[in-house]
Amino acid sequence: MKKTILLTLLCLPISLKAQLTVEKIMQDPKTWIGTSPDGVHWSEDSKIIYFDWNPDANPGDSLYQYSLEKKKITKVSLGERKNMPSQRGVYNRHRTLKVYAKNGDIYLLDCKTYQIRQLTNTVEIEGSPAFSGDEQRVIFEKDDNLFSIALSSGLLTQHTDFRNGSKKAEAKKSDEEKWLESDQLALFDILKERKARKDSAKKITEAEKPDRPKEIYLGEKRVSSQQLSPDGRFVTYRLSKADKSSKRTIVPSFVTQSGFTEDLPARTKVGDPATEYEFWVYDIKKDTMRQVSTKKLPGIGDKPDYLKDYPKQDTSWKKDKVRPVIVHGPSWSEDGLNAVVVVRSLDNKDRWIMAFDPDSLSLKPLERQRDEAWIGGPGVGGYPQSSGDLGWIDNSTLYFVSEADGYAHLYSLDVKSGKKSQLTKGKFEIQSVLLSKDKQTFYLTTNEVHPGEKQFYKMAVTGEERTRLTPQKGAYEVELSPDETKLAMRYSNSNNPWELFLMANKVDAKPEQITQSTTEAFKAYPWREAKLVTLKAADGADVHARVYEPKKPNGRAVIFVHGAGYLQNAHAWWSNYFREYMFHNLLVDKGYTVLDMDYRASAGYGRDWRTGIYRFMGGKDLSDHVDGANWLVKKYKVDPKKIGIYGGSYGGFITLMALFTTPDVFKAGAALRPVTDWAAYNHPYTANILNEPQLDSLAYRKSSPIYHAAGLKNHLLICHGMVDVNVHFQDVVRLSQRLIELKKDNWELAVYPLEDHGFVEPSSWTDEYKRILNLFEENLR
Repeated sequence: MKKTILLTLLCLPISLKAQLTVEKIMQDPKTWIGTSPDGVHWSEDSKIIYFDWNPDANPGDSLYQYSLEKKKITKVSLGERKNMPSQRGVYNRHRTLKVYAKNGDIYLLDCKTYQIRQLTNTVEIEGSPAFSGDEQRVIFEKDDNLFSIALSSGLLTQHTDFRNGSKKAEAKKSDEEKWLESDQLALFDILKERKARKDSAKKITEAEKPDRPKEIYLGEKRVSSQQLSPDGRFVTYRLSKADKSSKRTIVPSFVTQSGFTEDLPARTKVGDPATEYEFWVYDIKKDTMRQVSTKKLPGIGDKPDYLKDYPKQDTSWKKDKVRPVIVHGPSWSEDGLNAVVVVRSLDNKDRWIMAFDPDSLSLKPLERQRDEAWIGGPGVGGYPQSSGDLGWIDNSTLYFVSEADGYAHLYSLDVKSGKKSQLTKGKFEIQSVLLSKDKQTFYLTTNEVHPGEKQFYKMAVTGEERTRLTPQKGAYEVELSPDETKLAMRYSNSNNPWELFLMANKVDAKPEQITQSTTEAFKAYPWREAKLVTLKAADGADVHARVYEPKKPNGRAVIFVHGAGYLQNAHAWWSNYFREYMFHNLLVDKGYTVLDMDYRASAGYGRDWRTGIYRFMGGKDLSDHVDGANWLVKKYKVDPKKIGIYGGSYGGFITLMALFTTPDVFKAGAALRPVTDWAAYNHPYTANILNEPQLDSLAYRKSSPIYHAAGLKNHLLICHGMVDVNVHFQDVVRLSQRLIELKKDNWELAVYPLEDHGFVEPSSWTDEYKRILNLFEENLR
C-alpha cells in the first residue's frame, strides 16, 4: 500500500506539485525567487567584475566580485569596499589618471599602478571632481564654490566666492555728517594727520592683499552647474529661483512608531509656479559677471498649437514673448577651443544645441528640435531638466541623439560648418550610446531586431553598418571592460530573471554564465513564456502585446495595464512586473486568457507612439485596450461579458477610465494606486502631456477619471497606500466622495496604512492580489 502511494506521488505532474497561490507568489522575493545581480561594473585593470547580489537572502544586497583569473565569486568585505575606488569618476585625456569623489572626499587613481592618492580629507563634502584644461589640477565643488588642487604641489585654490543673501551696503552719511567731518579736519591738524596715516596704511594693505575671487552674492537664488573653462578664465554657472507662492502637499501618516499622526512633505501639483533659471558667466580676468541672454534663440517666442482651442489666450500671445528656458552645460572639446550648450524650453516643446562663446556670450544655433507635444525619447530626455546624450567625437564634431525623424537615432554635427549627419536610421530606437576610447567606434544598445528585445552592437563613428555582438533572444545590459576586450552583461528572457554573463568583445563569442540566482522553489514551477503578438487597433496602428494562453480556456480573460505610461512590458525579457507575471501564470492555470499590451504612449516604439496621448490621456491608450478586448473575443473565443482589466498607477488610471467611459467592455476592474484627477499630479510628468490645467483645462477634463465617474456600471476595486507620496491618497478619497454622491454601490476601497506608491510588505501584496483574484472569480463567471 505504501509503495502504491509513493509511486502515485512521483507520477504527479510538476504543475500539481508546484501549484501557485497568491500567498506563495507574493511572499518576499529574496527568499522565494532569489535576487538578481545588479550594479555591474569593472575593476580598472579589467580583471574583476563587481556587482550587487544577495544569494543568502539577507535584509539588503552586498557587493560581490568575480575574478576572471580564478573564475570564482567572492563577497567583498567592508574593509575592502572602503578602500576601493569609486566606479564613477572622470579620466584625463590619455586615461592614465582618474579622479573621483567618495564619502565626501576627492581621490586620484593612477590607472597604470592602481595607486590611490587622497586629495582631500575634511568634514565638508567635496564633489563633482574634474581635471583642469591643462590637466595639472583637479577641480572640485565644495559649499557651492569651485576649488582646485595642484597635482604637483598640492596648492589649494578657490576660484569662486558665491555667498547667500545680499551684500551689506555701507551706511551712507547725511549731508550734515559730511559737513561736520569736513569741518573737523579743517580745524584740527592732528585729526588730518591721523586720517592721512590711516589712508596710507589702507593703500599698503590693499596692495599687499592676495588675489581672491570676486564675491558674488546670490540673494534668494541658488547656484548650480558651476564649471571652470579649460583655460581657467571663465566660470559658467546656473542660478535658479523658486516661486515663494509654490505650495507643497502634505501626506499624513497615521500608523507611526510615535503613536501620533505625522506629516510627510510631498510634491507640488501640476501648474504650480515654475522655478526660474538664469545662465551666467564670471570672467575671472575682467572680474565681471554677465548673464547670457536667450531672447534671440530661433523660435523662442513660438506659440504652441493647442492655444487655438482658446481664442482669448491665442490672440493675447505677444509676438515678442520669450519663453523661459534652462541651459545645460557647457560641454567643451578636448582642446578647449569649442563649447556647446543644450537649451531646453520649460514647456518642453523645444531643444536647442548651441555653440557658446563665454567671452562674447554669443549663442550660435547648431540644431533645433521642436515638438508640439513634448521633447522626449531615449537619449533625449523627457524633462527640461535633462540635457540628453551628447559628446565629442573629435575637437569639432559632436554626437547626439534626436527623434527628428520620428525615432531616437544617433547624429553627428560639425560645430564649425554646421553639417549634420544621421548615423543610424530605421523604425527602431537607439537606447544607449558609448564611444570607445580611441573614438573610432560606437557601442549601441538598440531594439532593431524586435521592439521587445535589447541587443548590443558596435558601429564605426562614420555610421557604417552595425555589427551585433549579443547572441540570444531577450535583453542585454552591457558593461564594456576598461580595456574594451570583454563584456560583462546582465541578460534575461521573458521567463528567466536577470543573470550575470561574461563574453569576449567579438562577433560569435559565447557568453559564460557567472551567477545562478533563482531558488529551487522558484524553478520547480514551469513558468510560461508569454507569446509576443501584434494586433491591429481600430485606427490601423500595430499594437505589440504578449498573451498568456491557457491549455483549457474557460472563456474568461484579464487585461493587464502596465504603469508609468512611458514604459514597456510586452517584451522578451524579465519584467519589473514579476509579481504580476506570476499572478498571470496563476490566472492561466485557472483557465483565464491574459493579455498584456504596450498601448499608445508605451516606450520603445518611437515619437508618434510616445506622444499618442498628447492632450487626451484615456483616449488612444484606452481604445487600444478596447481593441485588445475585441481581439480576444475573435482570436481566443473569449466571452465578451467575461473580460476584466487591472493595473497600477497609470494602469490604475486606465482601469478607471475603462470602467467609467467604456462600461460595456469590461465586466470588472481593479485600479491600484490610480491617478483620479491629473490636475492633482506632479508637474514634470503631467505638463508634458496635458500642458498646464490653467492653460489647457479641456485636456484635463477629458483625461481625468473623476469627471467621468457617473459612467460606472460594473464592479470596481480600488487599492491605495495611505502614505503614497507620488499619487496621493487624497486622489482616491476625492473619487470616493464623488462615487458616494453619485449613489454608486458597486465599488470598494482597500487601504494600506503603511504603504507608499510601490508596496514593499508581502502581507500588503498578498491582501491586494487576493482581492483582485476574488474580484475576477466572482464577477467574470
